[in-house]
Amino acid sequence: MPSALRLHLAGTFAFLYLPIIVLMVLSLNKAGLPTAWGGVSFEWYGKLLANDKVLSAARNSFVVAVFATLISTVIGTMLAFGVVRAKPSAARDALLFAPMIIPDIVLAIALLSFFTLIKFKLGLHSIVLAHVVFNIAFVCAVVRARLQSFDWSLVEVSRDLGASASTTFLRVTFPLVLPSIIAAALLAFTLSIDEFIIAYFTAGAGQSSTTLPMQIYAMIRFGVTPEINAMATIIMFVSFLLVLLAQRLNRNRIPGM
Repeated sequence: MPSALRLHLAGTFAFLYLPIIVLMVLSLNKAGLPTAWGGVSFEWYGKLLANDKVLSAARNSFVVAVFATLISTVIGTMLAFGVVRAKPSAARDALLFAPMIIPDIVLAIALLSFFTLIKFKLGLHSIVLAHVVFNIAFVCAVVRARLQSFDWSLVEVSRDLGASASTTFLRVTFPLVLPSIIAAALLAFTLSIDEFIIAYFTAGAGQSSTTLPMQIYAMIRFGVTPEINAMATIIMFVSFLLVLLAQRLNRNRIPGM
């Protein structure tokens, strides 16, 4: 690689990750001030874990992410199977993947307007449904990418040997597609955990429907504290590990695919 490209690559990575590194370092600053270094300490992580509002918001985010992931993974996987076997259609694909490209603020306002129109009570359940809306598109995209290179002759061989449609799906199709389904689920979980705008618009009033990103926003309005740095560091590590695992699962090709 030419030296100019190496320099450009290094500058790009520094621009992207240097602020994150600074944030992680400040979360370990005993002094609690960004302008003075007081030594390494995990004091702020301890205070963070003792904050009842943060723990409540973290539980809410986990509940929302789990249910949104389960629902969107099932629907998105079924949708991917249907789309990949159907006749190609640019209009259908544009409609299907629209939630991925529509700005979050637009989708959030649309969902809030819809919930208000049908007089749907807001709360954690409304956040789950809102997250399902955009997660379905991501799940479908990941599973569909794997299905496009799927060897459908394996299904035909299984049926020719006398296996029923359900047996073929459970013993042939599903095990081969499972890595991509898990990768899609991990991606959906990560997106749901980190999402703020849509959750902010579709959440009900009170701490009972406050997610972790919403709690961070409420705390940061009074200034960036070491607890916020610690919380952001934890979220960053969890998100990074989940995305890395999803990519590894989606890249590992398996026999017949």
